[in-house]
Amino acid sequence: MSQLNDISLVTQVVVLKSTKAFDQLVRKYQSPIRRFFMNLTGGDKELSDDLAQDTFIKAYTRIASFQNLSSFSTWLYRVAYNVFYDYVRARKETGGLEVGEVDARHNTEQADLGRQMDVYRSLQTLKEAERTCITLFYMEDVSIDKIAIITGMPAGTVKSHLSRGKEKLATYLKQNGYGKGNV
Repeated sequence: MSQLNDISLVTQVVVLKSTKAFDQLVRKYQSPIRRFFMNLTGGDKELSDDLAQDTFIKAYTRIASFQNLSSFSTWLYRVAYNVFYDYVRARKETGGLEVGEVDARHNTEQADLGRQMDVYRSLQTLKEAERTCITLFYMEDVSIDKIAIITGMPAGTVKSHLSRGKEKLATYLKQNGYGKGNV
């Protein structure tokens, strides 16, 4: 039913140029997209908000290209994925800081900062593809087939990234005191 509602809203945006319909899509997907970026950026709230805003701007300007070959959420995550990697490429081209660095300055107000930052740090130890797959699968509950569509990777490659990423996360967390009974 949710997919039908999304298709109805997309149709209203494309055919009727309804900004109210697009606002409903933004409200529905804003939190998951921001959370996706929070995990990819190591908890940088401001950057995540900027990337989410860029995602919705691109989605709005390109919504007519949505062909309903997958769910709207899969299409939107693909847009978000592209926005993130455009950001990464631009940052590398301008000689910015290492992509994997964690900037914890923006998170001092969060209640469980230590544990949350350990999770973000552990995610930063992963390669970009592993981090993307782990974030989509475990934190956004996206299926392997949909991750393959979003990233353009074969499903077997997604599974490999998930397996290696999970191993690396477990190793990192164990080395940092998150063993049995420590969590």
